[in-house]
Amino acid sequence: MDLSRRNLLASTALAVTPMPHHGREPLRTGFENLVAHDYAPLSGQKAGVVTNPTGITRAAEHIVDVMHRDPRVELTAVFGPEHGFRGTAQAGGSEGRYDDPATGLPVYDTYLKSGRPLADVFTASGVDTVVFDIQDVGARFYTYIWTLYDCMEAAALAGKRFVVLDRPNPVTGRSAEGPVLHKEFASFVGRQPVAQAHGMTVAELAGLFNGEFLSTPVALETVRMSGWRRTAFYDGSGLPWVPPSPNMPTPDTALVYSGTCLFEGTNLSEGRGTTRPFELLGAEGVDGRWAAAVNGLGLPGVRFREAYFAPTFSKFQGKTVGGVQVHVTDRAVFDPVRTGIALLVTARKVWDGFAWRSDHWIDRLTGSDRVRTMIDAGADTDEVTGAWQEELAAFRRVRKGYLLYK
Repeated sequence: MDLSRRNLLASTALAVTPMPHHGREPLRTGFENLVAHDYAPLSGQKAGVVTNPTGITRAAEHIVDVMHRDPRVELTAVFGPEHGFRGTAQAGGSEGRYDDPATGLPVYDTYLKSGRPLADVFTASGVDTVVFDIQDVGARFYTYIWTLYDCMEAAALAGKRFVVLDRPNPVTGRSAEGPVLHKEFASFVGRQPVAQAHGMTVAELAGLFNGEFLSTPVALETVRMSGWRRTAFYDGSGLPWVPPSPNMPTPDTALVYSGTCLFEGTNLSEGRGTTRPFELLGAEGVDGRWAAAVNGLGLPGVRFREAYFAPTFSKFQGKTVGGVQVHVTDRAVFDPVRTGIALLVTARKVWDGFAWRSDHWIDRLTGSDRVRTMIDAGADTDEVTGAWQEELAAFRRVRKGYLLYK
């Protein structure tokens, strides 16, 4: 992995100092700290916000609505990612250009835009500073972190400042796990060499992007959280959960997603069209042998239940399929990426109908063709996961320099 780390001073990553507290410090998001300090990073600036329905306050108000009515800040535009600013679009869709009925603010579409075309959107909007506030889920192939990357790159091209408001990684920031993307497999589900489960917050990723990957670093400022610890899961944050996308209904989904999303690259259902996407996996012809096989591996912190379900949309729509439900029994030791690989290995062994998607989408998700070719060659879980340890160790070394929290 080619990750020659640049000087951290390539970007100006500033943190708002937390307010004084007594006893254990409660978690406060980047937005909460921004407001507590009178929007100081946006003083004298026309601001536009890249956000979606997750950009909310502790009282479940959207930050755009709050900022719009606050005279201390001049909010002049909103930028919507995949699924849109208000979240009306399904996977692979966006809301387009419109005026927000609630605020009257112009909403610009960023989805599938990057480079100069996206820079032109920022220029046309007339903003001085682009603000980013979206809840991530901790997986390299979740597209919002690449919306962040594309927006940082475009803001640099357009000569705009960039402010990231931080939020928790819902599955903790303890460690990075899984294969690291190889650049020849770059796409919107992975632009740069990052581990499959990156273990970082969006502000930390912004620093990594600016210091390692952007050819022209953006004028970056981060507004950190206060009171967040790397070992914390989302349910300890006291924050309401808003699905960041239609198939990410709960923090439990996020817990397994960085592993079971790999089934998007196969002919099995990844549970879309059910109330438990990415926790239910299956296909026609799969039976209880799969659950028995993967349970037999003794993976830490997880059990698998033989399950049958009928997706209401996506793969096998309206058909009853067999498979497994993933039950995390101890999230402190659960490894979602290793679990995802074990599920792929065992599915291929017990079901003769197993196939990869014809476009080899699995290679984009895992970041190379190695997982696919090794499983096809009969490699077991230990062999597959062992193959990426050297590149993962290199990523962890670089990642360490950009971590903002203990």
